[in-house]
Amino acid sequence: MITPILLCGGSGTRLWPLSRKSYPKQFAKLMGEESLFQASALRLSGEGFAAPVVLTGDPFRFIVTEQLAGVELAPQGILIEPEGRNTAPAILSAALWLAQKDPKALMLVAPSDHVIPDPAAFRATVQAAAPRAEAGDLVTFGITPTRPETGYGYLELAAGADIAATAPQSLARFVEKPEAARAEEMLAAGTFLWNAGIFLFTAETLIAAYKAHAPALLAAVEAALAGAQADLGFTRLEPEAWSGAEDISIDYAIMEKAENLAVMPYGHAWSDLGGWDAVWMESPQDASGNACSDHATAIDCADTLLRSETPGQEVVGIGLEDMMVVAMSDAVLVAPKSEAQRVKEAVSALKAKGAAQAVQLPRDYRPWGWYESLIVGGRFQVKRIVVHPGAALSLQSHHHRSEHWIVVEGTARVTVDEDVKLVTENQSVYIPLGAVHRMENPGKVPMVLIEVQTGSYLGEDDIIRYEDVYARS
Repeated sequence: MITPILLCGGSGTRLWPLSRKSYPKQFAKLMGEESLFQASALRLSGEGFAAPVVLTGDPFRFIVTEQLAGVELAPQGILIEPEGRNTAPAILSAALWLAQKDPKALMLVAPSDHVIPDPAAFRATVQAAAPRAEAGDLVTFGITPTRPETGYGYLELAAGADIAATAPQSLARFVEKPEAARAEEMLAAGTFLWNAGIFLFTAETLIAAYKAHAPALLAAVEAALAGAQADLGFTRLEPEAWSGAEDISIDYAIMEKAENLAVMPYGHAWSDLGGWDAVWMESPQDASGNACSDHATAIDCADTLLRSETPGQEVVGIGLEDMMVVAMSDAVLVAPKSEAQRVKEAVSALKAKGAAQAVQLPRDYRPWGWYESLIVGGRFQVKRIVVHPGAALSLQSHHHRSEHWIVVEGTARVTVDEDVKLVTENQSVYIPLGAVHRMENPGKVPMVLIEVQTGSYLGEDDIIRYEDVYARS
C-alpha cells in the first residue's frame, strides 16, 4: 500500500485575488466542482493506496477535514505545522510519523494544488515506480516538457536514460528555473523533464537520507514530533523544536545531495497552476481561445481569461487579447497574461498600503461554517452567517456590541444567558451587550442567518469564549 502525503500549506499569491493567505488556492474550486485539494485526495485513493496523511497549518485544519468529508475520504492523520518551514521539515515529519508504525511504509509526497487530468494514468505511473522505491531509491517524478517553460525547475536525465520510459530512470542532476534561451535549449535536447515536486520512497529510506545529509534538521523534527500534542484528531507538532528546523526545500536539503536517486517520467498532462496563465491554458476555451467562467462574456476577444468569482456579478471583456481578468466582490485583477508571474507583486503592494484584500477573502471560514460582511458602518455591521448541520459556535459574550439575529434558512438553537430556544425561518432574537450566548444548528441542512451588530467596537477580537467544541482559545 502506498500512503499519500498531501502537502497543504502555502499562500498561493500568484493566483490572487481568488487565492489568499486566509484561503489559498488548493481549497478553491479552480477547475471544476471539486477543490484542487479534494481532486488530489481522490486521485491518490482507491486500490493500492492507504488513507492519506495531510500536512497543513493551524488555520486550515478544519477546512481540510471538511473538504475530505465532502468527498467521503477519512485521513490517516493530519499533522499541524506550527509555522511554514518549507518542504524538507514537513515531509520528514510525515516520514517519522509513519515510521512509528511501519518503517518500510511507501510514501508518495504530492502537493495538493496540482492538476492531473488523467488520474488512472498517474496512478499507473506511481505503481510502476514503486519497486524502485521499495528497493531503497529516492524516486522523483518528472513531467515530459511541452514548451520552454521558465517557471519550473528541471531534471536532467543521466546518459543513456530514456525520457519516454515507463520505468524509473537514472537522474544526473536538478536544474534551477532557467532563462528563456536555456529553456529552449533543454527542450530541444530531449533529456530534461520538468520537476513536478512529487516523490516516492519508503519512510526508512528518507530518514536515512536526512541522517546522512541533514542531521541537524532530523534532530529538530524528531524533537517536534516527540513533543507533539493530540488535539481533536490532529497532531500538533511542538512549536519550539519546530522553529529550530531549517527553512529549506527537500530538493536543496536532500535530493541534490543524495546518490540513490531515480526519476519516473510522466508523459501525460500536468500543471501546478502556478499562475493565471496556467489556469487559462488548462481551462476549456472557445474558438477564439477565450476561457470564460459562467458569469463572464467575451466580445471580440482572443486568448483571454475572464472569470467572475462572485454570484450575480457579470464580467464583460470587449476587444481584449492575451489578457487575464479575475473579478471578486472586493478586488479585481486586470493584466496581460505575459505578466502572470508578477501577480504576487500586487499582494506585496496591497500589504504595504494596509489593504485587507492582500490576505483576507470577503468570506471568513471557521470550523462551524463561514461568514461574510455585507455592510459595515461607523457603529454597525451586517453579516451573513452560515452554520453547518450539527455545528455550533462557541459560548461567548462581547464587551462592546449587541447583536440581532434573523434566521433566513433552517433552524437555530439559541442560548442567551439561561434561556435556550429554537428560532426558525423569519424569526429573530436579540443578544444584549454582555449576554452569554451561543448559536447552534440542530438540523440536517445549513442554517443561514443575518446578524446585525451595533456598538462602539465591532472587531472580531471582542469575544470572550467560555466553551468551544473546537478547542479555540
